[in-house]
Amino acid sequence: MTVVEDEELLLAVLNSAPLVGGVPTEQLRGSTGRELVEQFGGTGTETEALHLRRTRDALQGMIREEGDAIEGLAAALDNAVLLPEATREGIRWRLDVPPEEQLAARAVLAWSQVLKELPGRLRACANTECNLFLLDHSRPGTARWCSMATCGNRMKVRAHAQRARRS
Repeated sequence: MTVVEDEELLLAVLNSAPLVGGVPTEQLRGSTGRELVEQFGGTGTETEALHLRRTRDALQGMIREEGDAIEGLAAALDNAVLLPEATREGIRWRLDVPPEEQLAARAVLAWSQVLKELPGRLRACANTECNLFLLDHSRPGTARWCSMATCGNRMKVRAHAQRARRS
C-alpha cells in the first residue's frame, strides 16, 4: 500500500461516524462497513470492523486530545510487526499482522506518518456541529473545514449573518 492510500484509509476510518441530523451514525457496521473496508483491501468481517471502530475512537481521541486514547492505539498494534525487505530501491517495510487487524494497524501507522510529515495538519473540522476530520495539504496550512462546500459554506454564511445582525 502507498502512503496516499493509507492517508485515504486514515481519513475514511476517522470520518466513519459522521453526524446526521446532529446524531452520530456508524458506517463501520453492516453492508456499509463491509464496503468501506473492502475498498481498502480488508476482509469485511465483523471482527475487522470492531478493530476499526476501536481504532477510530482512539485516533479521534488523540487528535482531539481527549482522555487517554494511547492505549487504544497500542492495542491496534499489539500483533503488528514491520519486516524489512531488500529491494533494488532500498529497504521496504512490510506489515505482518493478522488479516482482521491489518486495516486498523495501517490506519495507526498512517496517523503516525502524518504527524511526522505534516505536523498540525490532521485536525477536526472547525464546525462544532460536524464530527469529521481533515488532512490539510494546502500550502499555508490554514484549512479549517472538512469540506468547503458544506461546513465551510455554512460557517461563512453564519458569520455573515452575525455581522449583518450587528450592523
